[in-house]
Amino acid sequence: MTLKSILKICFLALIIVACKEDAKTETVKKTSDEFSYNVEQFADIKILRYKIPGWENLSLKEQKLVYYLVEAGLAGRDIMWDQNYRHNLKIRAALENIYKNYKGDKSTENWSEFETYLKRVWFSNGIHHHYSNDKLKPGFSSNYLNELLTATNTELKGEAFEVIFNDEDMKKVNQAKGVDNVALSAVNFYGPNVTNADVEKFYKNKKSPDQNRPLSFGLNSQLVKENGELKERVYKSGGLYGSAIDEVVKWLEKAQGVAENKEQGDAIGLLIQYYKTGDLQTWDDYNVAWTKATAGNVDYINSFIEVYNDPLGYRGSYETIVQINDFDMSQKMKVLSDNAQWFEDNSPLMDEHKKDSVVGVTYKVVSVAGEAGDASPSTPIGVNLPNSNWIRKEVGSKSVSLGNIINAYNNAGSTGRLKEFVHDDEELKLEEEHGQLADKLHTALHEVIGHASGQLNPGVGETKETLKNYASTLEEGRADLVGLYYLYSPKLQELGLVEDWEAVGKAAYDGYIRNGLMTQLIRLNLGDDVEEAHMRNRQWVSAWAYERGKEDNVIEKVTRDGKTYFNINDYEKLREIFGELLKETQRIKSEGDYTAVEALVEDYGVKVDQEIHAEVLERNKQFTSAPYSGFVNPVIVPAIDGDGNITAFKIDQPNSFSEQMLEYSKKYNNLPEVN
Repeated sequence: MTLKSILKICFLALIIVACKEDAKTETVKKTSDEFSYNVEQFADIKILRYKIPGWENLSLKEQKLVYYLVEAGLAGRDIMWDQNYRHNLKIRAALENIYKNYKGDKSTENWSEFETYLKRVWFSNGIHHHYSNDKLKPGFSSNYLNELLTATNTELKGEAFEVIFNDEDMKKVNQAKGVDNVALSAVNFYGPNVTNADVEKFYKNKKSPDQNRPLSFGLNSQLVKENGELKERVYKSGGLYGSAIDEVVKWLEKAQGVAENKEQGDAIGLLIQYYKTGDLQTWDDYNVAWTKATAGNVDYINSFIEVYNDPLGYRGSYETIVQINDFDMSQKMKVLSDNAQWFEDNSPLMDEHKKDSVVGVTYKVVSVAGEAGDASPSTPIGVNLPNSNWIRKEVGSKSVSLGNIINAYNNAGSTGRLKEFVHDDEELKLEEEHGQLADKLHTALHEVIGHASGQLNPGVGETKETLKNYASTLEEGRADLVGLYYLYSPKLQELGLVEDWEAVGKAAYDGYIRNGLMTQLIRLNLGDDVEEAHMRNRQWVSAWAYERGKEDNVIEKVTRDGKTYFNINDYEKLREIFGELLKETQRIKSEGDYTAVEALVEDYGVKVDQEIHAEVLERNKQFTSAPYSGFVNPVIVPAIDGDGNITAFKIDQPNSFSEQMLEYSKKYNNLPEVN
């Protein structure tokens, strides 16, 4: 088989993603597979299963490593619940007790609504929607919930009860302009009465020992006021979330004992030390060691990592993903990593914003063996870490694509929405023949080239400090633009990654504009602003490009039979526009230009055209497939001999979403309801 053919096939293991993003709303085709990927569907959510390919090829020692890492991740699961909202654990305990013990009539609409609400809470790790950040609205009354509480001898009183039904804490993360984002966000990263000004003042006074290697201040703590004085409650053994962290450490120590090599074992050891001390220098030391530890069949993500849930971008949400490397496909992906410097040198960035040396970008396709925290049930399908700019520059980063998760999405999808929203048969044909490859290439370019590209100007602070609440969406849009700029380039064909670069590029541009201006709107309620960082970036990129190209009719808004479509008339000109916007977004990041990023995001990424939104929602009513998907995890079950030694493992699949959620609450209940 030719190199071109091999690489084209290997890219079919990927799908479009921005660092912490879900799969596309549209799916081109569904492949046949005897394995049952679909579990159930409720509200706007579809629950899927995934397999763990390659498990049987691991040695018993490697399987133990995977098992211990998965258990370590699940041991801290409740941290994510408490981080999301201060009453989540108390509410979950009450709802689950009702669910397990209610003996009354379960054929009523009220009970059905209660069950749906509980499943939505499970899926979101709390009472706020996992994507929109809006508080979930129950389809039953407070009187009915009181009846259920009484019937099951369950207690849920005061604010924890009332908040389910009232208008308090309506947004988990409030990113609106001109408001106090910290004070108006329900996320439990900050105590009562803490404001934007408090946070900015507190961290302005924090100085790193090495200014060229700034520490991630605020990443692993809650900021509260005690007697009017600001104080951090650090996540560590003996500190906030200590009882769960001690369980995480217990399993990590077991994992360290079966590490595949010294580098991997040393990295796990530093992670253990970080959990025990909460020391941010140890966190950086760990990330350097983890980034360098690239050998072996098993890898993992574990700790307080992504800052999307913090309105000011300081605090990391608890997250774990355990991975088995697919070395065959990953080796083929190496072609992009090996050419990272070419992409940097030939980008439209200002020369002073380009890196002289792009180092250490590794890109692998992996199979997920287990997830927890912010990665579950709603999982990313691609990840690039670490997040520290200086580590990326000096040491490098790891990019992974979650191949078995992507495979599950591809096997559980449908095609109706695509046909509804494409402009014409030509666009449909391009998507059907090249869309999946285009999306997968965008993933690779976004993660490997996009996040590794560019550099800050000397003396400019970390992006979370300079761009504040717009930092995440700016970075995701910047990485998207890197991918978009190179997707319509003959270089991809020269590298053997595609057989028809022009067709793949056209399919990529069609899909991105269609999604950014229309189809992603099915995820919003009519009248809502765009809040989530990735949705914002897709909209501001698409809307800016549409407006910039109006004079030359680069993207044409077409109305036909009462329906709206967006048709690209000039792909080469659109590439130039993407390059122009990429240059500007890198300038904003490099210079820390808050005024410019605020204008970009607010003018193009937040407000929604209400007429188009209403139309999209109406056109989407014919489709029954839920717009969001997530997963139950396979269960790794050890076989233990009479001496207590693990002799083998088997992989079970949960029968239902409810079964797994109740089992998790029972087995990994490592935090009190109030922390």
